[in-house]
Amino acid sequence: MVDLRFLCDQARLGERAGLSQRRGIYLALREAIADGRLPAGSVLPATRSLACELSVARNSLIYAYEQLAAEGYVQATRQGTVVRAWARASLAQASAGGSKAGQETPSHGQTSRRAGAWQRFRSPDDDLKPFMPGVPAMDALPLQAWRKAMDRAARCLRGSDLGYRDARGEPELRQAIATYVQASRGVRCHADQVVVTQGTQDSLNLCAQLLADVGDLAWIEHPGYGGARVALSLAGLQLQPITVDAEGMAVPPAWWNERPPRLIYLTPSHQYPLGSVLTWPRRMSLIDGAWRCGAWILEDDYDSEFRHDGPPLAAMQGLVDDAPVVYLGTFSKSLFPALRLGYMVLPQGLMDRLAPSINALVRGGRPQSQLALAEFINEGAFTRHLRRMRRLYWERQQALREAWRVHWPWPSALLGGECGMHLTVAGCPLSDQVLADEALKQGLSPRPLSAYSTGGVEGFEGLVLGYANVPAEDMARYVAHLARVTSGLLRASSTEKTAHHWPADQRSRPS
Repeated sequence: MVDLRFLCDQARLGERAGLSQRRGIYLALREAIADGRLPAGSVLPATRSLACELSVARNSLIYAYEQLAAEGYVQATRQGTVVRAWARASLAQASAGGSKAGQETPSHGQTSRRAGAWQRFRSPDDDLKPFMPGVPAMDALPLQAWRKAMDRAARCLRGSDLGYRDARGEPELRQAIATYVQASRGVRCHADQVVVTQGTQDSLNLCAQLLADVGDLAWIEHPGYGGARVALSLAGLQLQPITVDAEGMAVPPAWWNERPPRLIYLTPSHQYPLGSVLTWPRRMSLIDGAWRCGAWILEDDYDSEFRHDGPPLAAMQGLVDDAPVVYLGTFSKSLFPALRLGYMVLPQGLMDRLAPSINALVRGGRPQSQLALAEFINEGAFTRHLRRMRRLYWERQQALREAWRVHWPWPSALLGGECGMHLTVAGCPLSDQVLADEALKQGLSPRPLSAYSTGGVEGFEGLVLGYANVPAEDMARYVAHLARVTSGLLRASSTEKTAHHWPADQRSRPS
């Protein structure tokens, strides 16, 4: 038998720490096994006699013994409860995290090269700081109308609605989306062609897995959306960056034969991040080329609702019958990011072939949010919200332009602005990455334009400034703050770097 009188002191310490008596005794016994005070083969006293000796509740001891037995540290034998031979080594290894100090993590604990290549260290709070691109006006959300829609959707749910749902999404939402994109974007579709996703990134992941094989070539915009690079790269595709100019993606004609793509990723209505609009001749050329080489165009229409220069442009998907286009949309920009709802519109023939695969890869759910969004669209609340946001974003963009003119002393040009929620600054008086990093420390969140380049390809220098989530009355203060941060960095470095060369047609665009 072993002396377990130390359990009383340990249990009292546990109680002072907020633990129950039985939990404190269990942890004390477990620690004694780990540090060798209870070596292998030790026979623990019977609970009845030990309870009397220590003046503790017998049930607390029974719990501790049973818990240790369940975890494999002791076992009941004819001689009594015995510490198992491997228990100490197992506990010591767990406490050390599976390796000794100074040793490398064992091979079974290593992560993939992909995990090291794609990392994001920004916090959700960083994404709400002024000038973060892609964040809508969080101070102007239609919260009251949205709460009412969610409440009504919750009241309509039955128990049977809470099982696994249709992988393509709730029928009511798919119909609402189809009706909306037909009327507002000229998309040719019906509800059976719509797949509800968790946002554009989820849509891109599905497209990369279902429409291409490892080693296939994907054309992407340069500079362009980093999320597309992540999705396509993780699916094993080779990336071919194609430079964007004032008319959108500029494809060298010979590449259709020399480097035929399997996928073509585009943001034609408002190129991200430069803001150019893909011209009609280039749209038709891309559709024709995709037909000839058997490629699929992924049309990301991420913020086309917020066009400030006339009505929204028609989507590429609707320019011709049965266009080889998968149309991607999201409610993260038009409503709010935490909603995590987006959608794809697939050609009917493609949907027929992929429906079983989508059913295998996707588990449908979140019926309350989907039904609430369907009502929000059908009742006109979504359209009213978009009208308000278009006016608000136009005011905030004009405030940014004026503040930039007054407070930014270095040569630059503001690109884009016909649509969306951000402006791009062409040119930077120092490294745009250094400036963005320091600005983040100082409470601002502009993004460096160079971060939108594809690795190994010469990039542009500048800043991407989101204005949607910055009140107009605060714009001048934040731009002046960014200018002070820049001045401080220039003084610290003592030598001002020359802005990266920009194509003449973009450098000359008025701000």
